[in-house]
Amino acid sequence: MTPDDVRAAAEHLVDFHDRFAPLFGKEQAQDHAYDYLKGLMVCPERKSIEPIALLVGHGDVSGLQKFVGAAPWAYDDVMAEAQALFAEELAPSAAGSPVGVVGVIDESAFAKKGSHSAGVARQHNGRLGKEDNCQVGVFLVGVTPAGQALLDHRLFLPEAWCADTREARQRRGAAHIPEDVSFRTKPQIAAELVRNAAVLGQVGLDWVVGDSEYGRAGHLLDELERLEQRYVLEVPKTWVFWTSDPAGSIPAYTGRGRTPSAPRRDAARTVVEIANELPASAWAALQVREGAVGPLVFEFAALRVWGIRHRRPGPPSWLLIRRSLGAEPELKFSISNAGAETPVSTLALVACTRCQVEEFLEDGKSYLGMAQYETRSWVGWHHHMALVGLAHLFVTLVQRRLQKKLRS
Repeated sequence: MTPDDVRAAAEHLVDFHDRFAPLFGKEQAQDHAYDYLKGLMVCPERKSIEPIALLVGHGDVSGLQKFVGAAPWAYDDVMAEAQALFAEELAPSAAGSPVGVVGVIDESAFAKKGSHSAGVARQHNGRLGKEDNCQVGVFLVGVTPAGQALLDHRLFLPEAWCADTREARQRRGAAHIPEDVSFRTKPQIAAELVRNAAVLGQVGLDWVVGDSEYGRAGHLLDELERLEQRYVLEVPKTWVFWTSDPAGSIPAYTGRGRTPSAPRRDAARTVVEIANELPASAWAALQVREGAVGPLVFEFAALRVWGIRHRRPGPPSWLLIRRSLGAEPELKFSISNAGAETPVSTLALVACTRCQVEEFLEDGKSYLGMAQYETRSWVGWHHHMALVGLAHLFVTLVQRRLQKKLRS
């Protein structure tokens, strides 16, 4: 996506906006929604409220501030309609794909000064690779061959914001954080996003993927399995697995004390150890997508394993190992609850869709003002991200239609 693409797309915004306009309430709020969406696409430099209001919003800075930061329109309803449009326009392109529709879970940090913005704290900023004063959001992005789209999002609220102290209550009140919002880990938020999408039923996710923050969370795996949701989630290189049924490694009863019921932990090995023991015949080179300088190829191996979940042996699963080509190969490890008959090539393609959420976030931050908001409130953050998601979906749809026109 280039700046020219974004500006060209804005010319077709009226029809797109008409679909969502009733969800914003009164006519004035609908106009603000149109102005904000257009401003996110066409403002040449900073895409915050004041330049948007001055360039395309008739100079109504305070009105646009209230629309984003405090207006009563429900961002959940907007995202539900965005899911419906995603299902109509982008999901059908996955029908002939071995991967289908993938839901990618990821988080993204937004650097902030001060201590008043909802959820701001010293916490890990993945973009900087270090701790920073920032807000962190958890995002569920739908990925298909035709493009990506934001399906849902939630702001992560650090524990300090949820403490039962006077200071924490004052901060929450000032940022207008709802009383029923309690502390939840990022994997717990991710589980809620996937569950809400499943309950809504607009988008059928064939797979859910995510990094090791989510693959290590047993309660998230439990929830995905309860939803009968297939997943391919990364795990840390320190994770250990049994490569044969752990029931076979329960120590024999010696005749003294309790009868052993737990398998020997020393029979489990780290994923790095497992990878290093695989024979050359276990690896297959697979092209996962086109890269910037040509086909992107990795070597993959997969085997059935049993992991440790909640301090006990978990169900059988796939361990997928990705190895980069070159003199010093990098290893990545993922687990999957896919059926035993699933081809390694399918697992590999699914796992490698995760990079597309990075493309979504990069487009959002580079071209659509995703990180340039100035609202401090809880609802303002969610309003802004919902509108950025709509802007991205709109640009994606316009690009797709232009490509179809050029091919015809």
